[in-house]
Amino acid sequence: MTPPAPALAPSVAAVRLAVRRLLTDLPGPGPVLVACSGGADSLALAAATAFVAPRLGRAAGLVTVDHGLQAGSPERADAVAGWARAAGFDPVEVVPVRVAGRDGGPEAAAREARYEALVAAARRHDAAGVLLGHTRDDQAETVLLALARGAGPRGLSGMPERRERDGVPLLRPLLDVSRSDTRAACAALGLAAWTDPHNADPAYARARVRADALPALVDALGPGVVANLARTARLLAADTAALDALAGDALADVRAAGGGLAVDRLAALPAAVRTRVLHAWARELGAAPAALSHRHVAALDALVTAWRGQGPAYLPGGLQVHRHTTRLVQGGAPA
Repeated sequence: MTPPAPALAPSVAAVRLAVRRLLTDLPGPGPVLVACSGGADSLALAAATAFVAPRLGRAAGLVTVDHGLQAGSPERADAVAGWARAAGFDPVEVVPVRVAGRDGGPEAAAREARYEALVAAARRHDAAGVLLGHTRDDQAETVLLALARGAGPRGLSGMPERRERDGVPLLRPLLDVSRSDTRAACAALGLAAWTDPHNADPAYARARVRADALPALVDALGPGVVANLARTARLLAADTAALDALAGDALADVRAAGGGLAVDRLAALPAAVRTRVLHAWARELGAAPAALSHRHVAALDALVTAWRGQGPAYLPGGLQVHRHTTRLVQGGAPA
């Protein structure tokens, strides 16, 4: 009599199901690349992709980025790559990056270097997308950090499941999977996950949220807090997408015949749509998205709704916008 097959651990099933749902609807014939640091989240994602992708007729590769910020990082990256080759991934790449000298703090600089490397790898291999291992817990932390910064709906929308960077889809299949499930999946599969010491370093705001702020909320309000924060992000993302679509149509409607934007048509828009129109227009003028903040958009909005003859609004990159009779136009105030 054939013995029954061992039961699949629920955590392994949860991660595999999340990957299957995303890959089933993924367009394009190319491989998917898993971004894997060797931590529990990305390792569980990689193991699930190695199982699911071939069963869907999809090739799967793996990229591990060596930031060079810690002793032993090249050896650790090589170990991840060795595991990936044994697991059947092809291609497998170790990509060293340089973090020092980039703009922003160390977290932002490392993230920027990592995404640049992942996008370049995806282009080299004509990948259909890059899979990232962010979990429901990461999403909840992102929402809390956005709240602390006073972010608007876009910031509170958290990390999208899908977005493009330079034409490459970045995909997060685990946003409905808990961090405890990724750790349990690794344990069930016998995978030794690496623990990044930066994740527990109180010098980083996210580490403090992870170690102190979010657990305090769970203690005070119950374990549903994490899922509720992540759900809030999904709901706000849907609302933001709808408002962005309205703003896209409105931007076309408020363009003035002589250039710039018509003040009267801007003033007639709901504030939530008008500020999005001004944000999109500022980006169109050349303001860098990362530097364009609420105060810049508020200054533009004041030229529409609180006009008192004030001077131009200043945007990142040395750009100026002034009100010229019935229009907002780029450039200094006219002589």
